[in-house]
Amino acid sequence: MNAVGVIPARWGSTRLPGKSLIDLCGKPLIVWVLERAAQASRLSHVVVATDDERIAAVVKAAGGDVAMTRPDHPSGTDRVAEAVQDLGADLVINIQGDEPLIDPATIDALVDVMQAASDWDMATLVVPLSADAAGDPSVVKVVWDETGRALYFSRSVIPHVRDGAESAPESGYWRHIGIYAYQHAFLQRLVATAPCATEIAEKLEQLRALHIGGRIKVLQGRSGGPGVDTADDVAYAELALREAGLA
Repeated sequence: MNAVGVIPARWGSTRLPGKSLIDLCGKPLIVWVLERAAQASRLSHVVVATDDERIAAVVKAAGGDVAMTRPDHPSGTDRVAEAVQDLGADLVINIQGDEPLIDPATIDALVDVMQAASDWDMATLVVPLSADAAGDPSVVKVVWDETGRALYFSRSVIPHVRDGAESAPESGYWRHIGIYAYQHAFLQRLVATAPCATEIAEKLEQLRALHIGGRIKVLQGRSGGPGVDTADDVAYAELALREAGLA
């Protein structure tokens, strides 16, 4: 199965406009992500999907490929879906453009799990989460069944512990990391479907996939490191890059 990695990147980030070109240790953020994704051995191709010529120029100068997309997409998922329409992809890996330390092995693991069982519509990543951090609504939590199929994603604490800490789940809580592998046909079906009530309430696109019956495989892994959402995150990301020996 042909697996293509797509990195959506737009200029108009709500919290940090132009963040794709923010300098991290002498290199733009988008180039860090592109270079890390290119190290994944299971991808046949990596492309940056953008609507901004400034981002496109930087990616091309770094030797990367660009898919120019419409400027009016409501989400990165829609931008990814447009970018792969003519690429002949069986599997599409949506790689977040603000994760400069994304682990290439994680990308490969998502491709492997989708290739091993074709009945999965999607796959995504979770990492352990402390009980103290579980109450943060900016952190998305997830629960799944014995087969690894996602049951629900929420900004609330799930599972809810009714009877106190002594009855908390042994596995603790799990944080969802927003990297996705899609069957190409399911991705196109997803973006053609209107948002559902739970998605609108929680502001989580993956709930639309569950709403239409999508089978989402949950893969346990580890976070590649801090993402860049705000100006305050830049120093943390630079420190992490240096500590990892990448800068």
